Amino acid sequence: MTVSHKPSGTKEYPLRILHLEDSAADHQLVVRALKKGMEPFHIQRVETLQSFRDAVEQQAVDVILADYRLAGFTALDAWETLSKSRATSRPPFILLSGAIGEAAAVSAIHLGMSDFLSKDELEKLWRVVHRSLEMSRTMASEAKANAELALSERRLAEFADHLQTTIENERASIAREIHDDIGGSLAAVKLDLAWLQRHVDDPKICPHIESAGEMLQHALGASQRIMMNLRPAILDQGLHAALQWLAQSFEKRTGIKTSLCTNNEFVSPERAIQLVAYRTTQEALTNISKYAECSAVRIEISDAEGVLTIDVSDNGKGFSADDLGKSGSFGIRGLKERAKSVGGWLDVSSQTGRGSAIILSVPLTHTKQMPDEDQFQ
Repeated sequence: MTVSHKPSGTKEYPLRILHLEDSAADHQLVVRALKKGMEPFHIQRVETLQSFRDAVEQQAVDVILADYRLAGFTALDAWETLSKSRATSRPPFILLSGAIGEAAAVSAIHLGMSDFLSKDELEKLWRVVHRSLEMSRTMASEAKANAELALSERRLAEFADHLQTTIENERASIAREIHDDIGGSLAAVKLDLAWLQRHVDDPKICPHIESAGEMLQHALGASQRIMMNLRPAILDQGLHAALQWLAQSFEKRTGIKTSLCTNNEFVSPERAIQLVAYRTTQEALTNISKYAECSAVRIEISDAEGVLTIDVSDNGKGFSADDLGKSGSFGIRGLKERAKSVGGWLDVSSQTGRGSAIILSVPLTHTKQMPDEDQFQ
């Protein structure tokens, strides 16, 4: 049975209502109650579970009103049918009955139904329908906004990953140019200086040759250090060796005592994870040298419980949570994005005057726990 109602002077957008009710008299009472809301609507009554399923799958429905007890089934069966149906959306489902108690009605709401109204209070029906529709629209808007936000975050993460890959490729390219061009030229100059040193005995010239040799050696060291920072080829020797080199270089450069400890110096995650671990440690040490004002740094490597953990801590002045929220603090944010790119996460812990710690955690899926035999060849 279908009833249409459109008050004069109202906009043409009939509300599509599906009424699951096996009593024609009760259906008419519902229609009269809805008319008091002055809302244009189109209402269809169905009596069986099959006709209910057909209705929600074959046509658009804005709201469902359902009696609780019907011939051979209940509104709970209808709710389950709606959940399993091929309907493109789930409209508000309002339980409309006088045959159940308050406890059962609350249980129905907990299942996800929109509302409950006793048939003794049909004068409130149109208000309940309006409220349920408004809540449904609000939830749909929130779901759409959340989906759009998730899509935006995913695209941003993909862009950040692409950008980081581009940066690493560019770093490798620059490192190769330094090695091939600058490194080659410096090596050639070193050979020439060595030749001059062997063939010149003039006491006025020899000191200049020695000074030039010292400057040249400094330039060679600087170029090697720059190449290592741009493209950590030492990762080919393993993560432990790479971080050990970082620690030693940091201590030599800054004079800050730096220790490295691990529960497994042969842990060997895939290259992408190693690079993230290396860059995280490198950035953490850079921040420490700039801001920490510390006297000691500790780097810990662990692969306990299948999770690679890199913990870089210091005993410096620390920082507050507000410092992390500053508009210019992109270093930590960048490290967090790096961690996400390999399925990990980054934790930052600090207290003013009590040092700080940056902890990278990455679940390991393909990790060598023992050294390869060729490492001992």
